Amino acid sequence: MTNSSKVEKKLLHYINKANDDFNMISKGDRVMVCLSGGKDSFTMLTLLNAMRIASNYKFEIFSFTLDQAQPGWNDTALREWLEKRKIPYEIMRQDTYSIVKEKIPEGKTYCSLCSRLRRGIIYSYAEEHGYNKVALGHHRDDLIRTLLMSILYGGQIQSMPPKLLSDNKKHIVIRPLAYCQEDDIKEYLAEQDFPIIPCTLCGSQDNLMRVRVKKLIDQLAEENPKIPSNMLHALQSIKPSQLMDKSLWDFKGLKTTDDCLV
Repeated sequence: MTNSSKVEKKLLHYINKANDDFNMISKGDRVMVCLSGGKDSFTMLTLLNAMRIASNYKFEIFSFTLDQAQPGWNDTALREWLEKRKIPYEIMRQDTYSIVKEKIPEGKTYCSLCSRLRRGIIYSYAEEHGYNKVALGHHRDDLIRTLLMSILYGGQIQSMPPKLLSDNKKHIVIRPLAYCQEDDIKEYLAEQDFPIIPCTLCGSQDNLMRVRVKKLIDQLAEENPKIPSNMLHALQSIKPSQLMDKSLWDFKGLKTTDDCLV
């Protein structure tokens, strides 16, 4: 893109690097891009569209938005934005909002049930319409926050992989923004003025674990700016022999070479 801004060039660099490192998108792929209406998914769709044009249209993109029937939903500006850029799309209305509000007590975290319902609808749509890749807008900071949340609150070491084969083996989920920093995405949002649609489910809960973990990482990064990038690197530099997972190592049966000769 000849008129790319500095931050757009930076984001494109990282999205292309992620694509090269993990072979996310190949020639002939039909990629269903999940556009939630937030800054991350708008950024992802914009950059993937730029990649598609630069590749001389060697892969397809399709924008899919789930209207969860939350109060105040208005997708008029979103539709205009998509049509102006000639990006094929569908906005599907499914009232998952009422289900989540009914099932989850006030004050509890909605995210888990909400994401499960969304994921089921997304996978079904992708399968019915022949999309072999599903693109989600999680960025670097989502990945490292999930890692710390999993350790602190879940007692597991796990995060969000940049590329994932679904449990039923029918879908490959990709996260093209895996290397992109949220601060850069916020700067890009200010440049692009995306027609954001706020989520009243997530945004209504200030005590979410993710918010607390974000604050913790931000505080640590004030002392050492390399901490977020170090955490991302840790996800790519795992040393199983230095952990305690008994499924990976027979600790009770460990013997030295001399022991084996006896």
